[in-house]
Amino acid sequence: MIWDRGRNEAQPERRIAQRDPFGALLEHAPLVVLLLDAEGRVVSANHSARVMFEIEEDRLPASLVEVTLEASLLDVLDGGSSEAEAYLVHHRRTVQVKLEPSIREGETLMFLTDVTELRRLATVRQEFVANLVHELKTPITSLRLTAESLLGDPAPKDRHRFAERLVKEADLLSKIIDNLRQLGDIEARTMAVETSEFDLGELVLESVTRLGVDRPVNTDIPPSLIVTSDRPKLVQAFDNLLDNAAKFSPPGSAIDISAVQAEEEVRLSVRDRGPGISPEHWSRVFERFYKVDRARPREAGGFGLGLAITKHLVQVLGGRIWTETARDGGQVFTIALPLQALTSP
Repeated sequence: MIWDRGRNEAQPERRIAQRDPFGALLEHAPLVVLLLDAEGRVVSANHSARVMFEIEEDRLPASLVEVTLEASLLDVLDGGSSEAEAYLVHHRRTVQVKLEPSIREGETLMFLTDVTELRRLATVRQEFVANLVHELKTPITSLRLTAESLLGDPAPKDRHRFAERLVKEADLLSKIIDNLRQLGDIEARTMAVETSEFDLGELVLESVTRLGVDRPVNTDIPPSLIVTSDRPKLVQAFDNLLDNAAKFSPPGSAIDISAVQAEEEVRLSVRDRGPGISPEHWSRVFERFYKVDRARPREAGGFGLGLAITKHLVQVLGGRIWTETARDGGQVFTIALPLQALTSP
């Protein structure tokens, strides 16, 4: 017997342990376990299963679909294989299902292991490789075509143009490699964090001036807002957001920059007046090479690495970053740094 199916709920754990030590072990196992009878009905479930499927023990035994609301588990049970993968529609999880005979004849143990995150990471890796190949293929193809044109001994006026093209494409490749190397250093936690105190408003003004933003910039930052953080890393993160806002806004439209202290954080926001980003893209825009608009020219939209670098830099500083649609149009990107990095002048 795997689990005691009595109705006494006074001390269920002690009761299980006394009558069935193996059942007690499964009760606290860090995976979902269902006990099925010969008809495929659920007769018992461990703690993880009861939590995941919101199972009321006094309603057992019951059919597998009735208990879990997942027809895919029934398909695995009827499929004849002892191990398979299933997607739980109602729970939006991917699980590895393993079927094993129970101690009692005719009963089956169904083990479910959540592999949702593993599958997501596998997909991210596949997309990263595909995107990297796509980003590298364009400049490499251009380099080859330009080099072949030079081999054809073009006229002197064309040689200079071809040479400029070679330099431009080589610089693009170098920038991609530098960005990837920086991301690797950040993720490997090999980047040292050197903190100092500085005025956040001055940092913003310096970035706007240095980048030469060719449109109105509205700022709303409290005076003498002193931040303790790694200034160069915050500058790079903010520059990426400002550059991103300029790229994706209509010419001549304003960019809004604001900072507030709220909920034990100091929040620095950059808002553009572009077409905005659909909510399904909000979390993915921080992935490497992810682009909302694939048709956008590379020179206009960048490589899809700027926001990934920004996210990791902010995390190194102990903060967080997110994006959302502005109330009256456009997109807002916000960097939040912890309150302990904020000091009063």
